[in-house]
Amino acid sequence: MALLHDVLEHNAQWVAERSRPVSKAPHKKVVIFTCMDTRLVDFLEPALGLKRGDAQMIKNAGATLVDPGGGVVRSLVVAIHALGCGEIFVIGHSDCGMAQIDEEALRHSMVSQGVPEEAIAALRPSLHEWLGGFHDPLGNVQRVVGLLRENPLIPHGVPVHGLMFDPASGSLKMLVDGYLYAPE
Repeated sequence: MALLHDVLEHNAQWVAERSRPVSKAPHKKVVIFTCMDTRLVDFLEPALGLKRGDAQMIKNAGATLVDPGGGVVRSLVVAIHALGCGEIFVIGHSDCGMAQIDEEALRHSMVSQGVPEEAIAALRPSLHEWLGGFHDPLGNVQRVVGLLRENPLIPHGVPVHGLMFDPASGSLKMLVDGYLYAPE
């Protein structure tokens, strides 16, 4: 509770110091789907030249797509059809934790913290597939880009770009025909 109290106290002070409204529609008309990795917070956006209000951001563990009709696609549909986004950037990153996730350790942690075995067994089609783990972050970006380009809910005229980000240096490379490309 101490952390929550500190966050709320900081927020009240922060709000008192600023009040500049920003449109809910992104200024740059782009939606970015990326990982929830803490190393990307306040690092990815500046590395892309983005400021508050420039882009829609969708994050999940590993920037992976588990359900082609699930929450990620739902958010992309809203970004495109309700908020006017005209491009999608799928941004994976090197050293992604989802590429190294230990499914058995996760299962053990879940059970030891009171998650019933039946709840884990009910995950469809399995805990492994529900998690969306992968071994190759670049391969995951390629797979997600392909799934989004083929998804009937995403208009064919909306470009879907695959990119890889380095959370240590901030370097960004574009995926072109299965290869990474960095403009010089």
